[in-house]
Amino acid sequence: MKTRLQSGDALIIVDMQNDFLPGGSLPVTAGKKIIPVINQYIVNFQSRGLPIVATRDWHPENHCSFESNGGPWPSHCVAHTEGAAFPAALELPDNATIISKATTQEKDAYSAFSGTQLNEMLQSRNIKRLFVSGLATEYCVLSTVEDAIRLHYKTFILTDAVCAINQQPDDGRNALLKMQRIGVVPVNHEEIE
Repeated sequence: MKTRLQSGDALIIVDMQNDFLPGGSLPVTAGKKIIPVINQYIVNFQSRGLPIVATRDWHPENHCSFESNGGPWPSHCVAHTEGAAFPAALELPDNATIISKATTQEKDAYSAFSGTQLNEMLQSRNIKRLFVSGLATEYCVLSTVEDAIRLHYKTFILTDAVCAINQQPDDGRNALLKMQRIGVVPVNHEEIE
C-alpha cells in the first residue's frame, strides 16, 4: 500500500556529516550509498513544499563523548570543522532547517529532539508525521524516532535511506525491528507517492 505525502509531513535527515562518512573520524562504512536516495526524498518533499530538517552533531572541541574526555567515541563533528559539515553530494535546499545538537561540553545527545528546538519548530508548523533518514540507524536515528513516538508524531523510517555502523552484524536490523515494535512504520521510496 502506498503512503501519500500530505500537508503536515516533514523529512528529517539525521547527521549526514562528513565525519560519519568514509574518510571521516567515525565512519559508517556504507554511509555514502544512501546520499542519492536521500536526495530523491529531498526532491519529493521540496516539490510539495513540505519541510526538510537536517540535524547535525555540533560539538565543542572538548565534548564529553570523546575518548580524550573518557567518552566512547573518537573526536568527531567539532563545530565549524570540515568533519561537521554536510557532504557536498547531499543536495540540501536553501530553505532546509538545520538543527544542531550536543553543542555543550557536558551533555551528549543522540536524539535530534534532545536539548534542541526541533519539537517546538515542528509544532509551530503543524507537523504531524515525520519521515526519518540518515546515520546511524542504531544510534542517532533510533534515538530520534523513539523520541518522535514519545512526542506523538506518526513516524516513518525510510529503510532505504538509513545506514548502520553494525559493530555487531545485526545492530542495524535489530534497531529497525525495535522501531517497528514501538509503532514506527517502515517505508521505502517506491512506497511513497
